[in-house]
Amino acid sequence: MIKTQKRFLKNLQDEIIFHTIVVVIGIFMFYPLLWMACGAFKPSSEIFGTISLIPKQPTLENFVRGWAFNNSTSFTTFYKNSFIITGFSTLGAVIASSLVAYGFSRIHFRGNKFWYGCMFLTLMLPYQVVMVPQFIIFFKLGWVNTFLPLIIPHYGGQAFFIFLMVQFIRGIPSELDQSAMIDGCNKFTIYTKIIFPLVKPALITSTIFSFYWRWEDFLGPLLYLNSPRNFTVSVALRMFADPQSSTDWGAIFAMGTLSLLPSLIIFLIFQKYIVEGLVTSGLKA
Repeated sequence: MIKTQKRFLKNLQDEIIFHTIVVVIGIFMFYPLLWMACGAFKPSSEIFGTISLIPKQPTLENFVRGWAFNNSTSFTTFYKNSFIITGFSTLGAVIASSLVAYGFSRIHFRGNKFWYGCMFLTLMLPYQVVMVPQFIIFFKLGWVNTFLPLIIPHYGGQAFFIFLMVQFIRGIPSELDQSAMIDGCNKFTIYTKIIFPLVKPALITSTIFSFYWRWEDFLGPLLYLNSPRNFTVSVALRMFADPQSSTDWGAIFAMGTLSLLPSLIIFLIFQKYIVEGLVTSGLKA
């Protein structure tokens, strides 16, 4: 009885210490976002004048001024551009990656392992290495200052998503493919009718990551988009900062807070699929 009580107290002590550490770390990680969100409701003179999160004089003027941006373009245009680029590039990346992953994991062809290794090596290739050659190609194609350089390349698939889906598909019994072939299905039908529905967790996980990466992308739009009417939210936020005059921090915080909402909503809706998609355990009985 005494040993049981000691074990219970020891476990309780460990739980308290663990959760205390987690809460403290969580506060340090969440505080900057909370400070930005609260700063969006403060007058510009109050943002850096106090460490208090609660605004003394709450105002929505930062949101009105930030959304209006300037006389010719508003954040409505920037959000529309971001959703177009993010939506189409995510759709292409996920579908193309699943198709390529099906080919690597189910179709045996000469050089399968070699090409899969080449694909895997591109995961370690920094974007800066291919940035200049890609820009030259897209410039000669006349795609600069359009959405095409930010969308079309993703329709060839993305290495990380291909790798993720290959591992997931390999956990699906190949007997399903053989049964479908006996029933007269070809390889593409097997992909659309059997494999694609079964890799739903990996598809949703890839969709979430692709949405995050494309929505928060700053370098790509900055490199290829020259006209303010084509700018995305990330580039537009940078335009608020003017080193030659005063920076409107209130508007930056307001629009920065709004720019986080799509990612937050996507995460809250699909968070249960993230772990399920990464832990590729195959089919369950």
